Amino acid sequence: MGKTYKLKRVKMDKIKNVHSLKIHTTKEPEFIDITDEIINLIVESQINDGFVLVYSKHTTAAIKINENEPLLLKDMEEFLRRIAPKDAHYNHNDFSVRTVNMNEDECPNGHSHCAHLLLSTSESIPIIDGKMALGQWQRIFFVELDSGFAKNGQEREVLVQIIGD
Repeated sequence: MGKTYKLKRVKMDKIKNVHSLKIHTTKEPEFIDITDEIINLIVESQINDGFVLVYSKHTTAAIKINENEPLLLKDMEEFLRRIAPKDAHYNHNDFSVRTVNMNEDECPNGHSHCAHLLLSTSESIPIIDGKMALGQWQRIFFVELDSGFAKNGQEREVLVQIIGD
């Protein structure tokens, strides 16, 4: 569906099994199922017992565990739009008074930050006998909350750290 994922190792001193997923998004909100990529990294790591940490490096993109059912995904997208409407007033979007944490190509994204308050930056999942201990319908999602990244063709980054024996 136009979504591409690139796996790239991040070299970090003294830390093993740290990987970077580069994700291109197309809209906001958008729920991208990254479960299969995480499973592949766990298999490659040969960790049998431990946990995997999945972490978004962004304040306008989240990591959540939920069900990958198309109507539910639509419901969750609509919920996020209702709870933090893009067209509401956000002080963060007033570039005439805002003076910190600004980029030259800054887009109004106060709604994205507010929606992120309801979500989370990371999820930790136990690994038992070489497999994630997810429930029957549980999947791991990268949740895009900021359309500015999709419009500019920028990549998002998720770190995956696998820890254990």
